[in-house]
This record gives sequence, structure tokens and C-alpha cells, in this order.
Amino acid sequence: MKSIKYIVITIISLFTVIVFSSCNSNKESANEDEHDDHGQEGVVVLNEQQQKALNLKLGQFQMRNLTTVVKTNGQLAVPPASSADITAIIGGNVKRINVFHGDYVRKGQLLAVLEHPDYITLQEDFAEVASNLEFLKKEYERQKELFENNVGAGKDYQQAKSRYNTAKARYAGLRSRLQLLHLSPEKVKAGQISNTIGIISPINGYVNEINIKVGTYVDAKDKLFQITDNSAIHADFLIYEKDVHLVKLGQKVHFNVSNRPDKELTATIFAIGKEFDANNRAIHIHAKVNEKVSGLVPGMYISGHLHTNEKYTRTLPNDAIVTEGTKSFIFILVDKKNDEHAHDENINEEQEHGEEAHEHDEKNEQSKAFKMVEVITGQKDDGYTEVHLIDSLPDNVQIVLNAAYYLLADMNKEETEHEH
Repeated sequence: MKSIKYIVITIISLFTVIVFSSCNSNKESANEDEHDDHGQEGVVVLNEQQQKALNLKLGQFQMRNLTTVVKTNGQLAVPPASSADITAIIGGNVKRINVFHGDYVRKGQLLAVLEHPDYITLQEDFAEVASNLEFLKKEYERQKELFENNVGAGKDYQQAKSRYNTAKARYAGLRSRLQLLHLSPEKVKAGQISNTIGIISPINGYVNEINIKVGTYVDAKDKLFQITDNSAIHADFLIYEKDVHLVKLGQKVHFNVSNRPDKELTATIFAIGKEFDANNRAIHIHAKVNEKVSGLVPGMYISGHLHTNEKYTRTLPNDAIVTEGTKSFIFILVDKKNDEHAHDENINEEQEHGEEAHEHDEKNEQSKAFKMVEVITGQKDDGYTEVHLIDSLPDNVQIVLNAAYYLLADMNKEETEHEH
């Protein structure tokens, strides 16, 4: 009887041990599953919906030209040869104005007409000198022939020569004055006298100033019109003294005009000033505008920057890099298919649970895991940051190009929940 009681107690003890062991095993399995759900340290998993919400973009490193950037500003200008202040050669009264402010005129086009009695006097003087010159020329030739043949006196020959040369010089001077006034000497010699003269444009360009009215008297020194050829417009920048040593001929300047802030233009430096502007602590540089753009007017304010050297390096968009403390990180895509341990567990799970495990695997395939990798950042320019790797990465590695801050926040959240 005692032996039967002993056997029963032994069986009960063994059953208790088995049940306890089974419970512990299930508890450990649950803890492992819970740990797997939270993922490895430094890894964040996003499902398809989360990826779409963040508009997650993947890509690779980009080699970009990160350079030293010099900020500059200035204004549009034209060279001296492309701007003209027009005056009258001889004063007169304004009879007619043929152009309006802003008109485009061509070289040789009539801008205005002046009239004055002095114009008539000048033409009369020329006609008289031209007529007298023919007589003096013939007299000079006659006295020369007599003198060479020892018939005429030397004194007569010298006087005839002097009068002829004087008349010839006066004729040439008056002829030039007529041509400056755009009057035809040949017509004047033919007796066609005009009481008006024309003011002619010396260049192609736009009329920027009109400083006269009909009937007003203008002197030779008065500026009647200003014409500017905007096709020769260039950018005139100020470079401050701390950046002067970085500027060279041929460098490109990217700039914006005040009336077109959203359109970036480029210009190439063709001249560097040699005079220092003490007021601005800067020098002037001149750059040719590379684009053919209408609406550019001299005097417009411009601001820009120029790249002073070439440095092609590995970069990522600024949004691909996140900082935590003093360290910088990026996120790379983890290839789950290469995780043999996870693959074997999924096979066993599918064999044990059938369709349920298969659906779970399909859901996992739509999710993506991203691992945080520490990097060292360098120079920044135009929305990109130079990146130096601490540990090498595969050439075809896929990198998160945006929303790195949100991935870090999500990862920290999961780790915090796991600790609790």
C-alpha cells in the first residue's frame, strides 16, 4: 500500500515539473517574440502606409561640386561705348522732336531738328570760300609756272601760294563743320542752303532721357538725349576685401535680378577692377550675362554668389542626415532576404501555421527595415551636405534621401516603449 502511494506521489511530482518547464518555455518564447517585434537596436521598420505618408525616397550618394561660395551684390550696367549723351554741335532752337522716351532707335536715325540763323551763315561762308578757292588755285598755278620759267617775280608766287593754302585750310575746316552738322557740302556749293540741322543717334539703343522741348534754345554743352544699348548690358558686382583673393577671370556668377527673383541667371567674369572702393571696402568686378533675357535695365539691383573652386565629393540631401548630440547619422535599407536566420524561422513558421504564416510573410515583404549608420559631415552647399563614411558601405546601398528626422524619432519611440 505504501509503495502504491509512493508511486502516485512520484508521478504527480514529475507532472508538476513538466508543466512548470512548459510554462517557462512559453514565457521565454513570448519574450523572444516581443523582442523580435521591436527589432534590433538602431533599426526602424516602416510599413507601406508609413512609407507613403512620409513620401519616403531611396537613392544613392551623389557626387557634386561643393565649392567655396562668395556672396555678392551690385547692379546691371552697360559699358561706356554702349551709352551716349547727345548734344548739339552748335546751339539752336528746337524745331521738332522725333522720338519718345523708351523708343528704340538705330544708329543714324533722326532724333530732333534744330534751327538757327547761324546755320545759314556757316553755309554761306563755306559757299564763298569754296567759290574763291577755285580762283586762288588757278592763280597759284599760274604764278608757279611763271616763277619756274623765270618770268614772274618770286614775291608774287609766294603771295599766291599763301592765299591759296589759307583758303584751302578754311575750306576744309568749314566742310568738316558742315559734315558734323549732317549738312551736305556738295548741296551747299550747289546753292542749297538749309536753316535747320538734324540731331542724329550715334548708336543703336533705347532713348532713356529727353531733356528738350519744342521752341527751347539749347547750347552746345547741353545734353539733349541719352541713349543706351541694353544688348551690351553686363553685371557689375562688388566683391568685399576678404574675398578678393578668391576671384578670378572666367569664373561664373549665379545671380538674381530684383524684378525676377525666381529666375536665376549666370554671368562670366571678364574684368576685375584694380581700384579699391574705400567706402564699401570692396572692388568692382564685371561679368557678361550669359542668357539672352529681355527686360534687363541698367541700374537694376542684383544679388548673387560665385563658386571659387571645384571640389567633387560624396554628398546627400540635407534631409537625409540627422544629428543626435554631436554625431550625424543616415539610414540605409536593410536587405531582409539576406538574413538567413529570419528566413529559416519564416519557413518553419509557415510549415507549422500554414496560410497564417504565409500572409504574415507577405505583410513583412511590404514593410522595410532601415538601419542607422553614423557618418561625418563636411561642407554644405545648395541643399546638399558632404558625407564621409566611418565604415564602408556597399556600392549599391540604398539610402533614405528624406525624412531622416522622422525615422530617428520613430526609432527612439520604439526603443522607449520596449524599455517600459
